[in-house]
Parts: sequence; C-alpha cells; structure tokens
Amino acid sequence: MNPNNPNHKSNILALDLGTTTGWALRSAQGPIAHGFVSFKSQRFEGGGMRYLRFRCWLDDLRNTVGRSGESMGIDALYFEEVRRHLGVDAAHVYGGLLATLTAWCEHHQIPYQGVPVGTIKRHATGKGNASKAEVIASIRSLGHPVTDDNEADALALLHCALAQGGAEAVNHG
Repeated sequence: MNPNNPNHKSNILALDLGTTTGWALRSAQGPIAHGFVSFKSQRFEGGGMRYLRFRCWLDDLRNTVGRSGESMGIDALYFEEVRRHLGVDAAHVYGGLLATLTAWCEHHQIPYQGVPVGTIKRHATGKGNASKAEVIASIRSLGHPVTDDNEADALALLHCALAQGGAEAVNHG
C-alpha cells in the first residue's frame, strides 16, 4: 500500500465478531464482497477449535485477496468493538475471537482498529441505539442485499471506516 498515492485503493476488511461472524471486504480491485460465516462449536471438538477455524478462515481470505491483485492481502482491518455483552457465553466467544484476530493481525503486520457499536449504528442510521432491523434497512438502501444482521453490521462498519479514511485512517490515525 502506498499512502502517498491518493488514487490507490486498499483492501479493507470489516468484521462483526461472534459465533456467526459478519464480514465485508472492500477490495482494491472492485466492488464490496460480504457475507457471514459460522464458528459454532462442532460436536466432539475441543474448546479451541472454533478459534483455529477462525484463524484458518482469515488466512484463506488474506491469501485469496492477495492473489487477486498487487497487494499482499489485507491492508487494514476494522472490527466491531463490543464493550457489553448480555450473556457470558457470548462474551467468552467474543474475547477468544478478538484475541485470535489481534494476534493474527500482529503476526501479519496488518493495522487494525476497533470501532464502538454506537459509532457504527450512528453512521449507518443516524442513531447510536438503532435496532438490528434499522441497520439492515439502512444497508439494503445502499444496494447490499443482506439477509443476516451480522453481515449488515460488518457492511455498516466498512462504510463507517471508509468515510473516516479507510486504511489511511488506521495507519496514520
């Protein structure tokens, strides 16, 4: 990535971490790709397997993006920063995914930044306490055919990050 080139588009990944993780990727090559993936524990798996599968998924995504252009993969990563969970299990899963993610970013020297939930919702809908349905409606109005609230949250985060300067903001902010 060349931050001195204003025409350079970066590969920016946004994640809504959870058992069902929403993701959105703005590729330097073109349109935004998005979706969601489940990291639910499987029967007969040890407790750490969901985090190993998450790390492998990140590796696969980085390698796929790296093969598609001049970049080595992901130039910047944003994640939804949750400060309050309603359930203990959700908090444990989030903490494990966050630890895995930040270690993975450090290992691959990918700049990363957490963005508070209220900031993302405020950017998407104008209200920091917007409902899941309101965020989904806002993202659909941008032309993204989402079916999952985690996917909608990741897209809202990506649009918020892009509005703040994307990769340049996380690299120099």
